[in-house]
This record gives sequence, structure tokens and C-alpha cells, in this order.
Amino acid sequence: MLQAETLQLLCLTASSGVPLFSRGSTKQLPFSIVGSLNGVHMFGAGHGAQLSSCETDRGSRVVWEVFQESLMLIAVSGGGGSGISELQLRRLLENVWNCMVLVLGQDELANIRNVERLKRELRSCYRLFDLLLERVNDEQGFMGDLTQCADCLLPSTSALLQDALDSFAQAAESEFGCLLVRGRVAQATEKWWSRLTSQEVVVLSILMHSLSNASSCDYPVFLPQGSPTVAIRLLGFQLLPGVHVWVLCGPKPSLYKAENELVSRFWSTLVENLRSCLEQADRSTLPPSVNLRWDVQALLLINRESRRAVTVCPRVRGAAPAEATPLLSSGRRLELLRLFYTFAVTRYFTSQETSVSSASEDFSQGFTHVPVQCYLVTEECKCYGLQSPQHQLFLLMDLSVPTFALRTVATQTLSAITSATAF
Repeated sequence: MLQAETLQLLCLTASSGVPLFSRGSTKQLPFSIVGSLNGVHMFGAGHGAQLSSCETDRGSRVVWEVFQESLMLIAVSGGGGSGISELQLRRLLENVWNCMVLVLGQDELANIRNVERLKRELRSCYRLFDLLLERVNDEQGFMGDLTQCADCLLPSTSALLQDALDSFAQAAESEFGCLLVRGRVAQATEKWWSRLTSQEVVVLSILMHSLSNASSCDYPVFLPQGSPTVAIRLLGFQLLPGVHVWVLCGPKPSLYKAENELVSRFWSTLVENLRSCLEQADRSTLPPSVNLRWDVQALLLINRESRRAVTVCPRVRGAAPAEATPLLSSGRRLELLRLFYTFAVTRYFTSQETSVSSASEDFSQGFTHVPVQCYLVTEECKCYGLQSPQHQLFLLMDLSVPTFALRTVATQTLSAITSATAF
């Protein structure tokens, strides 16, 4: 019987079921269970049935997915009320596959010539897999692995940084540039948002974050949708500890020229601005000009057009009335925010990418309209979701807020952020 205490990721060859790697729990699943997970999927496929997910009697959840008819990825979440949804596990498998393509290229994965060599090459992706597994229960506010939107920081000096980034990318003969602060996208060029898919932006951000200890980097990458078979150079430079600039480019410029000529030319005069970005990132993803209400415990704001997102989980709050409930820990608030996002997008704000048929509300089936607001009252907080053509807002609020006032708080919060940041 399957008893996985934590999240675990397995990869096997789709045709023969040869295990390629296992990441996650320190206690590896026995080979017999791995074989059973593969065997039951193959048995179903042999009888014309596609097994995509299941739950065990102990509360564990298993999700299977085959990519390019070559590799099978399996995600296993432990029981005991872990709260990891099927949507999270399916997004995890998609991100893992995209990371493998990003590092190794699609040809290497779709046409396996030597299993042992592929095992060795996949080790270069382990750090990315581990980061993805960590972010399923992340306490730093990263949500891109679930939302498929870039985790962003909204700096106060955005215009200066944007001009510097555009000029730096142009000098590096690139149209794709990004400024990363503490693992979040602070600025990016127009083509970075318009030409790269949201999945590519997410896995590139994870890769860049994993390489952040290097002072400079010249790394070949394959874009999972844009260039899965031809490698592109990813150049990165540390401007300050925690602040890096990255560009996707061709053979030129050389790493030496970019590091010794271009970096100082475009960024040396902006050191203080970059320091202020770092200080802001340690406090909040929003600029100081945005003042949130005391009863907002956490929020996730998504720009649906650019596929960008900001997550806010205040460490302290302003003066609260006597009836206010104690502030939950940041880790618990972020966990609840993930759960509410999953609840909303699989039941109400549905799309082809997020719909899970078993989760649809019965009364919503057959209606032609799409809900634009929803709310949920729990024992720990009150949640409100708001959707417009341009934005999605997911809000956690204090229990003392009257239920009839949730919509007002949500619309005020959305207006306060968008008017101050043009997000």
C-alpha cells in the first residue's frame, strides 16, 4: 500500500518503464511500488483506458502524464491532509518536462538512444526539479509554478531600470532581456513578455534563480515551445548579490565583452536604484506607495494579458480593531492562498488549462456565462476572488470583515494596486 509522507517525483521511459530518476522524499519509494504505478498505467493503456490520476484510501494522490510518447512522469503526494491538489501535481509535471527540454532539448528526450547516458544527463536538471518540489509548499511567495505566470516585483524606479535594461539588451544584440531580483522579475523587455510563452518565462525564471550564485554565466538553453531543438545562449551577470540581469542572444557578444564592457556601461550608475529594489524585495513585492488595508492577510494579483503576477503576504499589519483575529503565519497564509486559487480556477474561473472535470460545480454546468467573482468563508480567514478581462485577484481577509463587505475590499485593493503601479 502506498504511504508517501511527502511529495515525490518519478520519471520512467514510457515504452519499457525503466526508472530514470526519483526526486522528493528522502525515503525513496520501493521498486515494487514504482513498478506497480507504471504497470497499472500500462495496463489501462493496453485496454484503451487513459489513467491520469487517482486517490488512495490513505489520502495520497497520484498523477501520471506521458510526454512525446517517450517519458512518463509520475507525481505522488502524501496523505494526512497535505492539501496538494491535482492541478498542482499536473502543473508540476508540465514544469518538470519543460525544465528537461530547457536544459537538454526535445530531441534528446523524444528519441532515447542510450538510457544510461540519459540518466547521467538528467542529473543536470536535478536542481531545477528540487526547486519545483520546494515551491509546491513555498513560504517565500513564489506562485509561478502553479499559476503559470511570472513571479514579479514592482519596483518604484521602474522607468529608469526599464530604459537601462532595453539599452543593455540592444547592446548585447538581443531583444530578450530580464532583470531578476531575489528570484522575481523586476523588469523585462517587451519581447520577453510578448514572444516567450508563459511556461517558458516560468521555467527560465527558475533556471536563472538556480544559477544566481554565479557572478557571470553563459548557458545554452532550448525554449520548450519557441526553440525546442536549437539551443540559444542565456547570458547572466550579477549586478549585486540578489540582483541579476539576463539576456537571450546569439553567438555575439562574447561573455568577456559583455561582462567587462556592457555591464559597467549600463548599470554602474544605477547601483543605488538596484539597492532600493533589494530592500523593497525584502519587504514586499509592491512599492511603498501602495498601502494595503489592515484586514488583507495575503493576495495574489495576476495580469491576464501579460501573464505576470505579484504575491503579497504582509509580515506585519497596521492598527487592527480589537475584534481582529491573530495574524496567521506567512507559511499558512500562502498555503491557503494556493488552495483558494486552485479552488477558484478549477470551479469558477475555468479555462482549458485549469479545468478539472471532477471539480466542477453541478449548478454551473450548462450556463453560458463565466463567473467573475466568488468567495469562500473558512475557519481561518475569508477569501474573495475577482476576475476582469485584464486581471484576476485572489484575496485572503481577516475573519472580522463582514461577508457583505468582501467585494468592496477586493475592488478597493485592486484599484489601489493598479492605479499606483499600472500593473
